[in-house]
Amino acid sequence: MTMRRRLIPDIVNLQAFECAARHQNFSRAAEELNLTQSAISRQISDLERQTGLKLFERVRQRVVLSEAGLRLLPEVKDLLLRSERLMIGAVAAGQMKLSLKVATLPTFGTRWLVPRLGRFLDEHRDVAVTVESRSKPFSFDEDNFDLAIHYGLPAWAGAVATFLCNETVLPVASRELAGRLALSSAGELAEAPLLHLTTRPKLWAQWFDLQDLPSDNAYPGARFDQFSMIIAAAIAGIGVALLPTYLIEDELKAGTLLPLFDLPMPTENSYYVVMPEKKQTNETATLFQDWLLSEVTPQP
Repeated sequence: MTMRRRLIPDIVNLQAFECAARHQNFSRAAEELNLTQSAISRQISDLERQTGLKLFERVRQRVVLSEAGLRLLPEVKDLLLRSERLMIGAVAAGQMKLSLKVATLPTFGTRWLVPRLGRFLDEHRDVAVTVESRSKPFSFDEDNFDLAIHYGLPAWAGAVATFLCNETVLPVASRELAGRLALSSAGELAEAPLLHLTTRPKLWAQWFDLQDLPSDNAYPGARFDQFSMIIAAAIAGIGVALLPTYLIEDELKAGTLLPLFDLPMPTENSYYVVMPEKKQTNETATLFQDWLLSEVTPQP
């Protein structure tokens, strides 16, 4: 997509606008930015001329944002913050020989990737790694990631998917809730408080079907949009969770969460490392992918 250069604002004009809006005073903005008041006025006038908007109103000895200015300010703040992060990342990467930008599912990143990442960084101290969470597939052309960790099917436009691991879920509860429920058969789970993932609403029904049990009561219960919140809810004793075993390795070892029955269920999809086609020759990305594959342990 071709950008219209005349519509791209000058960053210094945006800084002048944000600073003047924050202080409600052109003189204070000039002091903070080490400029003259006339320079601030000129930069804001340039921005008003470019946008066709009147951004400030004068009220007594102050300047206050107009309605148009109020609408524009949050977007300007966001753009300035993203510009700052861009430069900080560039400076940090410039001090290293290599850089790598990885997208991961939020809970997978928190519970599996990050605890293991130190081993990669210890072996490759010349690589500057940035990890960001993404819950859904995205365009590699718009988000400049070197690779992504994806749950689903091995299909991603403009990218190559490499199998990472399968997923097995297990019914678990806190020690206190497990003792209170005192379940003697899997069928009794239908009467227990169940915790659900909003993006996989049929997960409990599939588990009941696998056990040849009625799934009529498999849908009621609290719902969460991240496995991390379900894990926290299960630990807090709010309900019984059907969780991927690789996400709760520490809790299972410590006994914070207990398997209610040794009845694991493989889920229908798997995890993949996805790399854009144009970065297949990126040696650092390939190195990281190989490391990820080496870290995977067989699921029970």
